[in-house]
Amino acid sequence: MHVSTVTQPAAATGGARLWPVPEERRTVSVLFVDIVGSTALVDRLDPEDVRALQQEYFGAVAAVLRRWNGVVEKFVGDAVMALFGGVESDGFDAYRAVGAGLEIQRVLDGRRLDCGTVVRLRVGVATGEAVVDLAAARDAGHGAVSGAVVTLAARLQEHAPRGTVIVCAATRRATADLIGYRDLPPASMAGKPAPVPVWRAAGVAPARPTGGETPFIGRRRELAALRDQVVRAVRDGAARWVSVVGPDGVGRSRLLAELARTVRQVDGMPVRWCGAQCPPYPDVPTAPLAALLRDHAGVRVDDDPATVRHRLLAACVPAVPAGRLSATVTALGTLLGADADVGAAERWREVLLALAGRTPLVVAVDDVDRAAPEVGRFLHELFAAATARAVPLVVVVTHRPEWGDLLPLGPADRRHRLTVPPLGTVDTGRLLRHLLGETATVTRLLPLVAGLPGRARAYAEHGDDDHAAGEPPVPEAVRRSVAARLDLLDGVGRAVVMAGTVLGAGFTAERLGRLLDRDPEPLRAALRVAAERGLLVWRSARNGYEVTDQALARVAYERLPRAVRAEFRRRLATARHDESPRPVRLVGATAPPAPEPVPAAVAAGTTGRARTRPAASAPPAAAPPLAASA
Repeated sequence: MHVSTVTQPAAATGGARLWPVPEERRTVSVLFVDIVGSTALVDRLDPEDVRALQQEYFGAVAAVLRRWNGVVEKFVGDAVMALFGGVESDGFDAYRAVGAGLEIQRVLDGRRLDCGTVVRLRVGVATGEAVVDLAAARDAGHGAVSGAVVTLAARLQEHAPRGTVIVCAATRRATADLIGYRDLPPASMAGKPAPVPVWRAAGVAPARPTGGETPFIGRRRELAALRDQVVRAVRDGAARWVSVVGPDGVGRSRLLAELARTVRQVDGMPVRWCGAQCPPYPDVPTAPLAALLRDHAGVRVDDDPATVRHRLLAACVPAVPAGRLSATVTALGTLLGADADVGAAERWREVLLALAGRTPLVVAVDDVDRAAPEVGRFLHELFAAATARAVPLVVVVTHRPEWGDLLPLGPADRRHRLTVPPLGTVDTGRLLRHLLGETATVTRLLPLVAGLPGRARAYAEHGDDDHAAGEPPVPEAVRRSVAARLDLLDGVGRAVVMAGTVLGAGFTAERLGRLLDRDPEPLRAALRVAAERGLLVWRSARNGYEVTDQALARVAYERLPRAVRAEFRRRLATARHDESPRPVRLVGATAPPAPEPVPAAVAAGTTGRARTRPAASAPPAAAPPLAASA
């Protein structure tokens, strides 16, 4: 394999061969955990006991971090530093870091270890930009990440009271909908000119229904197609399955919420609904099933046991014979807790089938791609049983297109997939004007929003007052979503997208090969994969590829370290005079940054027309919105 010389010094290691651009500027979350009073503890222990303590403590912390997909960056004395989002981001890096910190406290703080020692811990989590050595970002990859975010996480840990997880403002913003927090006084930290705002993580917050925050604009066709499936199920007295598919921000949840609001009866017959929002990385695999039960029975998370049992009884009376009522309610009660077993889920499925036999029922599960496999199996078995019993039960799930949409077994004409496209330019403009009013900002935001209502809301909430003359920065929520899409690619795939933003519209494998100093043939496959996943679009043999939207182009470009950008610009200038420039090694990342013009693909959209029409906003011509899938 040809080794890139873009950023590799002469003594580059073999691990860097996987990364044409082996360092990236990334938004990461850093976790520090340390033992309170470790110096006094070590002083009174025998060295062999210290060794036993460290091995058990480090092993337990590392096990928790692995469960949350964190990477141990280093062990420093009794402290552990972990990295989330260093090589791959799923959009929930900060959430995973805080969730890991809470579990570390739950598992270890105040517990007597096998070695006989009781330890108290404190945890700090910070989120921010850093330079990451991708080849070194693995367990014990010392020096893999550099930036102020590392120091801030360490300072937060030092400030944290024992037994707590303390976070910075950026971490709180990234997890506000998923984690409950308690306010703390700002903390005075060494090296900081002013006190730093901090919050204490109180625990994972209950999943809340989403989808009602954005005006419902431009989705009448998709709503009619979904409504038609419910109507057909009621009139035919038969089960149906519908998968609602689209990228994050396209409005899957909003469409589902509008369907639930508008379809409450069919031909005068009431339609019963129960729905659940799947949280990322649930503590309990069956949490979405418990959420369905709560929604059906009207049970709140803070209800006392007597109230829970009363509401479960009332919800089960119409569907469960009197002789089985008490046992069913007891089983469903365990489903609401953390100790649910297979039998509880089976009882809940039988209740749903019995309810559908009396009244048409829609079971709606939002973001099913986040759920554990147990949830998918439950829904497939529910649909199969409803099909066999010929009861009007509709299963509606939403998920991203990259998730493997394994439609359940059953008649092909009763299993469907609805693809939700980005909004067109006119509807995107209507949405932005609704959110922002009649301002010049609407025109500037059209290419940034790219037809995604979630992005429109993020830009509207971010504000644009300070950037009236230029492009507003990418909001954090949009940046997380775009980064997760970019990280679906491997190192070569990301490199071709990042390098493509430097080349601008109309780049080819040959031009990328010259820029990256690599054989262009392997790059062709990476370009095709990036296009298949919607990050690039192929224009023609003459015009080549371009990045699909401006926000993605900006995030990809900003991942390049300054020295790499400067080297790419130098190579571009050389290529104008010599189509086969000699490879030039860039030693380290110490080259002084040159004045940096923003590439046209980033500053003005990937094409000139992108300012008036989002790249992927046009729905497919003559294609029905809902297609049956075998």
